[in-house]
Amino acid sequence: MEKLLIVNNGSASKKYALFSAGVPVFKAHLEKDDEGEGLVATLTYGSQEEKRATSQDDYENAVAFIFKFLVEKNLITGPQGLTGVGLRVVAPGEHFKNNHPLDAACLAKLEEAKLQAPLHITPVIAEIRQLKKLLPDTPVIIVSDSAFHANMPDSARRYSLPKETAEKFEIYRWGYHGISMSSVLRKFKEQMTLPGKIIICHLGSGSTITAVKDGKSFDTSMGFTPLEGLVMGTRVGTIDAGAVLYLLEKSGMKPLELEDFFNKKCGLLGLSGKTNDVRELIALEREGDEGAKLALDSFATQVKKYIGAYSAEMGGLDVLIFTATIGERSWIMRERICAGLESMGIVLDEKRNKETVSKSGFINQERSKVRIAVTPTDEMGEIAQETSLAINS
Repeated sequence: MEKLLIVNNGSASKKYALFSAGVPVFKAHLEKDDEGEGLVATLTYGSQEEKRATSQDDYENAVAFIFKFLVEKNLITGPQGLTGVGLRVVAPGEHFKNNHPLDAACLAKLEEAKLQAPLHITPVIAEIRQLKKLLPDTPVIIVSDSAFHANMPDSARRYSLPKETAEKFEIYRWGYHGISMSSVLRKFKEQMTLPGKIIICHLGSGSTITAVKDGKSFDTSMGFTPLEGLVMGTRVGTIDAGAVLYLLEKSGMKPLELEDFFNKKCGLLGLSGKTNDVRELIALEREGDEGAKLALDSFATQVKKYIGAYSAEMGGLDVLIFTATIGERSWIMRERICAGLESMGIVLDEKRNKETVSKSGFINQERSKVRIAVTPTDEMGEIAQETSLAINS
């Protein structure tokens, strides 16, 4: 029986899952606790869920922590009990346009890419080293978060750089959250025939808007790295390149310090001055907090801009899909985003919208020309499918 360990490391958390014959039998989520001071692991298996306080050492060596738990619960017998490992990778470059078995050449490419996006790739390399130490003979499949966007039209993919510069340094709009896009489209196809013109709003701590035409990526908001595009939880999103150069000159920050600043201290956190949590921002806005209002207004405005731009680019819109944490759970932000888009044929149903939280459903009024859907993403399930495909091919 095929058993796959799935690994999905985010910027502020780590997720693991064990799939047995294509079915998830265990899930783990390691993150900061509600107070933001300690670490907690949420472990789900069978019908049981338990939370464990987790040390920094267990977090940094999470693979060993998870593996020990799986053996304790008899979910696997040992290293020989695993068929393979699927690992989500967020990295720019031609090598990461597709999924790959992990080998020395792939690891070398990751080390190169680390110079371009150290905050995203450094934790992945650390995870790989732990995996190879713990499971030296188990195949590891690198599942690319950019693969979905690999055949995006050049008009969307290219920056306005000279061709030789773009080719030499591989500077293109690679796009990310592709695993989520594939998952959402797969789920949506279970409900109805896939229409020709779709916009998917993956809204979470990291956010992406993607235009999908005839089932393929047509344009997407993230670019060379996940910093481009929407204002996000703590990421700056799109910013004038001249402002970046000016900050580098005037702030005294070194390039890596500036990258850390753009990744961790901007976005909703920077605009509000208080928090990057949308739930907290909504509560603060109700209390009259101007910074919170600005952050939420900026987020909604930018999402509207992309919806308008991509609709124009595709020559219309059939379906608008919301997914990921904010997209699936926050009816308030969906309402805020859709407000004023009636002239585009996007008409939200207030009752349906409020009732559709963390589940699939259509939330548009009958008179709406554009169908509006909430479709929960399942990145772990998608990674498992891609890993199984790669191992058995």
